Amino acid sequence: MDDGYRNIVLGGLWTNNQALVALLGLCPLLAVSNTLINGLGLGLATTLVLVLSNVSVSTIRHWVRPEIRLPVFVLIIASFVTTVELVMNAYFHGLYKVLGIFIPLIVTNCAIIGRAEAFASRNPIPRALVDGLSIGIGFTLALVVLGGARELVGQGTLFDGAQLMFGETAGSWRWTISEDYPGALLAILPPGAFLGLGMMIALKNIIDKRLSRHEKTPAARAEPVSA
Repeated sequence: MDDGYRNIVLGGLWTNNQALVALLGLCPLLAVSNTLINGLGLGLATTLVLVLSNVSVSTIRHWVRPEIRLPVFVLIIASFVTTVELVMNAYFHGLYKVLGIFIPLIVTNCAIIGRAEAFASRNPIPRALVDGLSIGIGFTLALVVLGGARELVGQGTLFDGAQLMFGETAGSWRWTISEDYPGALLAILPPGAFLGLGMMIALKNIIDKRLSRHEKTPAARAEPVSA
């Protein structure tokens, strides 16, 4: 993988993570991240739309006039969101009912239209594909981590409702801390989502500062070479 693609992947997963850095798509991020499975379901749906819309926008970028590019991009995104919604309704109906209005609201996710405008419309198809996949996976990881943490603290479980995505046999995946665990209601309420996201952003900033300090240390310790 050359440096260009490496930077795209690193940006989507970490340095330009849409949930933790750009702070885009917070409405679905905070609303459905009360369990790990809900976060994973919406994250995968968003990733699929991102990849398909990025590739489509990159394909037609030379034929769309600047005056109408944004309406065209929105129509493309809306078409893919409708397709994903119909597929989920047909094959993952239980999860579709749980996620509800937040599936069609993927159309309004600023991360998707932002990547279409800022990246896909200016880059060839392979780069647009990698960008969409990286941004989508980064957003999904944020949803999964936040959803898993809120579910664990709020309900004392993990993988609750896994059968909605993976079939009835996945019902046995449910893990429980203890049958006597009372749960923390705050964690699964909207304030818990804000607190959890804030902690994730703070943790990322701490890691970035330590990595930056680690990179500067060798240069600072380097001694000048005598003539």
